[in-house]
Amino acid sequence: MPYTPSGFFCDRLIRERERRDGEGSLSKPLRFSGQDFTALKQECLTKKCLFEDDTFPASVESLGYKELGHKSNKVKNIVWKRPKEICENPQFIVGGASRTDICQGDLGDCWLLAAIACLTLNEKLLYRVVPQEQSFSEGYGGIFHFQFWRYGDWVDVVIDDRIPTFNSQLVFTKSAERNEFWSALLEKAYAKLHGSYEALKGGNTTEAMEDFTGGVTEFYEMKEAPKELYKIMKKALERGSMMGCSIDVNLSPDLTPDLSTDLSPDLSLDLSPDLEDQLCDSCVVYFILQSLVPARFETRTVTGLVKGHAYSVTAVEESQHKEPKVRLVRLRNPWGQVEWNGPWSDNSKEWVSLSKGEKDKLQHQSAEDGEFWMAFEDFKKNYTKIEICNLTPDALEDDKIHKWTVSVNEGRWVRGCSAGGCRNYPDTFWTNPQYRLRLLEEDDDPEDNEVACSFVIALMQKNRRKERKMGANLFTIGFAIYEVSPMHGNKQHMQKDFFLFNSSKARCKSYINLREVTQRFRLSPGEYVIIPSTYEPHQEGEFILRVFSEKRNTSELNLQEFRHLWNKIKQWQGIFQHYNSDQASSINSYEMRNAVNDAGFRLNNQLYDIITMRYANESMNIDFDSFISCLVRLEAMFSKSHTNTSSPYYTDPRSVCPLLAGLVTVHGDVKRALYLSWFDLCDI
Repeated sequence: MPYTPSGFFCDRLIRERERRDGEGSLSKPLRFSGQDFTALKQECLTKKCLFEDDTFPASVESLGYKELGHKSNKVKNIVWKRPKEICENPQFIVGGASRTDICQGDLGDCWLLAAIACLTLNEKLLYRVVPQEQSFSEGYGGIFHFQFWRYGDWVDVVIDDRIPTFNSQLVFTKSAERNEFWSALLEKAYAKLHGSYEALKGGNTTEAMEDFTGGVTEFYEMKEAPKELYKIMKKALERGSMMGCSIDVNLSPDLTPDLSTDLSPDLSLDLSPDLEDQLCDSCVVYFILQSLVPARFETRTVTGLVKGHAYSVTAVEESQHKEPKVRLVRLRNPWGQVEWNGPWSDNSKEWVSLSKGEKDKLQHQSAEDGEFWMAFEDFKKNYTKIEICNLTPDALEDDKIHKWTVSVNEGRWVRGCSAGGCRNYPDTFWTNPQYRLRLLEEDDDPEDNEVACSFVIALMQKNRRKERKMGANLFTIGFAIYEVSPMHGNKQHMQKDFFLFNSSKARCKSYINLREVTQRFRLSPGEYVIIPSTYEPHQEGEFILRVFSEKRNTSELNLQEFRHLWNKIKQWQGIFQHYNSDQASSINSYEMRNAVNDAGFRLNNQLYDIITMRYANESMNIDFDSFISCLVRLEAMFSKSHTNTSSPYYTDPRSVCPLLAGLVTVHGDVKRALYLSWFDLCDI
């Protein structure tokens, strides 16, 4: 059964109004599942009882749906226990939260734990996600909370402290200190955010990094890394960025994927420069295996490094013991063990020549704790990818270092309407949501004579992990950027012919099956249109498109047509309220004739009969959703019969459907009516 995304456009529209009131900000996070931590805790203390979270119960439903589901033998002996039932004197945090507090359990979420380890390097970020003043002693009520960035909003997630155990040992994430529980509870809150523990199996470190910060991630393939990579990494850590890295799995015959898993095949299509020029705007698709590697593909090499595994980059330094200086990188394996055994490893000979002061500066320890140093050249030689999550102004309120401004646009691909696929599908590509980008100010770099504007585009698909149990997998996504001239108008939705006769000015390097595709660009000042899409057409899903810029540049949705529709909707809403005299949220089918007349339509009796049969319920009443659906359909039908209409909106009712995939501000009273109307309309 195909996956169908939940929710309606009105959910996003209502959220926009709440955002204007500060809801979802750092200081006023949304209450996930509607739970108020302060009120629930006070209730537990007043009643002298321990909190039990019925929205994420201590049951199999919270563990998973397949490998950790009802029919799995793995869950039969799991017992949910509170920390006070597991050990004596449990502590939330022992001696300060540190990267050594994270040890992976029997869940393939090394990507998450690598991000948590990075999080501990920045106290301000850490205590945003892990609020302080939580404990198992004073004011203990069995309730804790954590905060995450979620598709443009900060959310506060409340949990109880019942954790899965086996023989009184934690099944999943644990701390090196047996009586410390902050990391296990953080993992539980993140599992709740995504629906279950099993939903966390397999992923990319950047997902969690962004969910902890609201930042934007840039990838570097080691084989294509810039010469100044060491400088980039060092600068990134200095400004509070989070970094992770990994070693791709080589699919040798003995490591062939099990096709029964959710893994995508490791396929790539690399076009030669000549062929790419010939195809012009054809899209390169690139499926990755690395981001969804299950535990059995994590293979240890002779050097102690693990392929198909996520690591945290926790420091970048230079050794002063001799000339030339040796550039070093410190990494951590979230297993809490299994380390690099080459040069500059814990017990290597290179450390002998360093003074005690130098060793202390580098915090060198000979311990099997999963953390180790290695030379930067060995790092480049052994790792295949590095991910850097850069902070943005919405990561920390008092962060004055970063000057990025962010424009966030929410949208949706709707099958048969605005899910047009990539440029390889010219008949439908133009129907994708379109976002205008106006570049106004060039960069200030005095060493660069080129007049250009720098910006970063990040396209993120929403809710795919949470909906995995319903059959959802990550789509292969990407985007293209086209330059538009003033003759096209600054609000017009670009039509099919425009894309047939104009090549893209820039585009993402490849379409890829990650949660987010990000790329940095430099373009001349001017006006552009961004087209986000899935690789294949007819794939339904929601997304957010973020544009980061250091200058006064703007991005916005093409909304002229929608404003025309919205004015009509407001007029029709007033008519409905006039005939809804008994406030029953519906009007009598006999009154529908007068309401239709008031809206400006003159119909014959046959059409009135059809409207009644089509839109009235068993009680012969027509609710608001149906009323709006009917009038939208009538408006489109009348407009199609008058081709000389002055409104560009109604010449082709299907042309507006892509716009509805990115609505920004509509009053919540419209609810699903607007969305349902256009689904109905697109079937004309």
